[in-house]
Amino acid sequence: MQPRVIAVGVGPGDPELLTLKGARLIREADVVVTPVSDPKKSSIAQSIVKQLLDPVRQQLVTHVFPMKKDQSGLEEDWAASAREVAEYVLQGKTVAFITIGDPFLYSTFLYMYHQLQKLHPEIPVEIVSGVSSINTAAALAGLPLGLSDERLAILPATYEEGDLARTLEEFDTIVLMKVHRVFGRIRLLLEKLGLKDKAVYVRRVGLPGEAVFHDLDLVTEDDLNYLSMIIVKK
Repeated sequence: MQPRVIAVGVGPGDPELLTLKGARLIREADVVVTPVSDPKKSSIAQSIVKQLLDPVRQQLVTHVFPMKKDQSGLEEDWAASAREVAEYVLQGKTVAFITIGDPFLYSTFLYMYHQLQKLHPEIPVEIVSGVSSINTAAALAGLPLGLSDERLAILPATYEEGDLARTLEEFDTIVLMKVHRVFGRIRLLLEKLGLKDKAVYVRRVGLPGEAVFHDLDLVTEDDLNYLSMIIVKK
């Protein structure tokens, strides 16, 4: 294959949701880069594709990308990762960067992508779309995301404050990502707006512990998880 960087979305968790193209390119890659938020934690992305990896032939690399609301001060870490990946490509190798979900939707890969564009614009980058947890969660909960002229909003709940109520009022379907830290506040807001009975909480789609709650009042502290979302369908 032509030496390049390939960002492969591996889906939300179920290995059977990985695309055929994604699986083929992971198998063919010389280097497979896996992002983790903490060096002490295992990678969900790597666990999804572990049956495709060949540690004898392939070079398996882990890069740490801390998941913090305030990303200031981390740019040099991203740049260092991009330079390392670029060096593999300049050596004639093909690098597969695997990420859960889709590479272009709230993905860790985007930090790498912007640095590669800045530091090595000559290096080809291929994007292989993956099944998003949003689509999978909607299917699991039985909630169509959009029909006809309905408007859909997708936003991280942790980054929204004053505008969240307005978004909930103006859109027909609202997907709130990263709700685990602000679940209580979101539940109160939905109740205030008369939307609590139209909301569904979904956690760990395609992974052990997968669950759907059609009644937000039944969600306890133990049910909250980083890999979770609330879908509001009016």
